[in-house]
Amino acid sequence: MGENRAEGNPYVQLSWAMIKTGVLGYGGGPSVIPLIRYEAVTQYKWIDDEEFGEILALANALPGPIATKMAAYLGYRLKGTAGAVVSVLAHIVPSTIAMLALLSAVQWLSGSAFIQGMIGAVIPVIAVMLAMMAYEFGERAVKGLGKWAGGAFFVLSFVLLQLVQLHPAIVIMIFLVYGAFHMRMAETWKRRREARQEKREQETRLKEKGDATHGMD
Repeated sequence: MGENRAEGNPYVQLSWAMIKTGVLGYGGGPSVIPLIRYEAVTQYKWIDDEEFGEILALANALPGPIATKMAAYLGYRLKGTAGAVVSVLAHIVPSTIAMLALLSAVQWLSGSAFIQGMIGAVIPVIAVMLAMMAYEFGERAVKGLGKWAGGAFFVLSFVLLQLVQLHPAIVIMIFLVYGAFHMRMAETWKRRREARQEKREQETRLKEKGDATHGMD
């Protein structure tokens, strides 16, 4: 029974999840995000995909490493300030210890064919994970905004980031500001469409009623 309580302990789950993401996340913050998403959404179901996407967008707009910001949010959401501290420490301490332990051998590792082979093998895995996550978020964006609006925003974001070379944080803030009003605007447009549809149906019924009365005369 003690083992079951340990397995269900939020601090234990949070620490183990963040240790895995910190140690296995190769290639910087963006490569860690799919791992954090798997632990938070799929494995432990702390949050759903919608909340994860919202927090990911907000974390991208804030300064600092995105992985630690996501870890801090998950910890705070589960157990408040203490959870945030535990989550961030569990995420950064193991990899920090590993870096210090390997620092003396960095010159040998950088030229080792074995290490280069490991790096070459893991890069496609990270690329596929990022592509899968991007596809899922893109699919949700299209469902939420609509096919045409979603496509237009994909094109607009590409232009702003790649051609105009606007800072990603600025692009994210622009889309966040729009997103804050999108649902309200969409609801207003929906009510207007329903009102117009109801008005047309009423006019059609009145016309049919008038034609029927005229035919009886």
